[in-house]
Amino acid sequence: MEVLLHGDLRRFGERFQVEARTPREALEKLGIPLEEVWLLAVGDKAVGLDEEVEGPLEVYPPPSPGVVYSGSCPKRQGAPKGGGAARRPPRVERRSVQKKDLLSTPVVPIDIKAFDAGPILEAMGKTAFQARNLHRAAEIYLEMLKDDCAVILTLAGSLVSAGQGLIVHDLIRKGLVDVIVATGANIVDQDFFEALGHRHYQGDPKADDETLRRLWIDRIYDTYIDEEELRHTDYTVAEIADGLEPRPYSSREFIWHMGRYLVERGLGEKSIVRAAYEEGVPIFVPAFSDSSAGFGLVYHQVKHPEAHVTIDSVADFRELTEIKLKAGTTGLVMLGGGVPKNFAQDIVVAAEVLGHRVEMHKYAIQITVADERDGGLSGSTLSEAQSWGKVDARLSQMVFAEATLAFPLLASYVWHRAPARAKRRYAELFREKAPA
Repeated sequence: MEVLLHGDLRRFGERFQVEARTPREALEKLGIPLEEVWLLAVGDKAVGLDEEVEGPLEVYPPPSPGVVYSGSCPKRQGAPKGGGAARRPPRVERRSVQKKDLLSTPVVPIDIKAFDAGPILEAMGKTAFQARNLHRAAEIYLEMLKDDCAVILTLAGSLVSAGQGLIVHDLIRKGLVDVIVATGANIVDQDFFEALGHRHYQGDPKADDETLRRLWIDRIYDTYIDEEELRHTDYTVAEIADGLEPRPYSSREFIWHMGRYLVERGLGEKSIVRAAYEEGVPIFVPAFSDSSAGFGLVYHQVKHPEAHVTIDSVADFRELTEIKLKAGTTGLVMLGGGVPKNFAQDIVVAAEVLGHRVEMHKYAIQITVADERDGGLSGSTLSEAQSWGKVDARLSQMVFAEATLAFPLLASYVWHRAPARAKRRYAELFREKAPA
């Protein structure tokens, strides 16, 4: 039987010869999921899944953005099994996809204040596998807050675009986070981006990326971002840099000025950057240029080739190590891995290199989907980190789960049970002065 695939199904190929008597047999041999099939047709007749046909069999997916099926068409797999009344296959009409059609459903941030995850996490603690691990991680986080301990939160991956930013904001406001180490994507491309008034939108992981590129829409799996709005973020970073004294800055210092920019303009009341600025929580982004900050600073430096702002990542390392020395006892809450995880762990070794006797991070929890078996940092266990002298593994917990599933439960549990705790305001160790 000859099989012709249409629309998005062409990712499997376009034309096949298959030894099969029925459409069902043909689709199974080609590995095409039945739920992705909307219409089966031979010539001008719709056919059923189990009807014996000779072909050529034409297979249509559900309509996607920019495609309209019209005419007398049954719904997906709508012809009766074994055959039925003939209907003409669809006529395909193309229309121009508008940007507003795709950027229509905003991602809504999760509000952990609105629900208490306690009952479900306590129930999970009586089960097994990652459910029990997540409950133990939440209990370790609470122990950090009861102890005289500085809490360092690390953010990797794409969290703010996935509706997790308000959670971090709320933890900062309540004094449950003392230091943040993050990727530039989370802090600049996503949080600062939203603080400027832009949004992330629900999208389709199977979207036509060629169409998205034409419309200047960037995709993060099932989330859309307006590239024109990202360019506004780039230029805003350049604007901030233009107003600063031309010299090296740590990323923490530059992000402090980003927070000041938001406050002065009344922007981003629910943003991480503004909350951290107002609550004295330093944010470090070791790979600062790997984000919209990088584009903005390149633009700034090209405009000011003789004297310009630069980012000193070694200053980041030194400043975060100073916080470790000031704090003494520290705990890590890590979402994902990557540079933020390693950077936060390494300050114990950095302090030792400087001649100080410091304890390892006393507490550590990590939520990750990475695997330890490839030797990569993101999936390396906290027990492994003990061999490096970074983490005391006795009060640690790995949770192998996707962060957007586990983090809201963990954070809600802790937010509703955390003891009253003084804010440490470590940013004031460095006391930036605003430019005149």
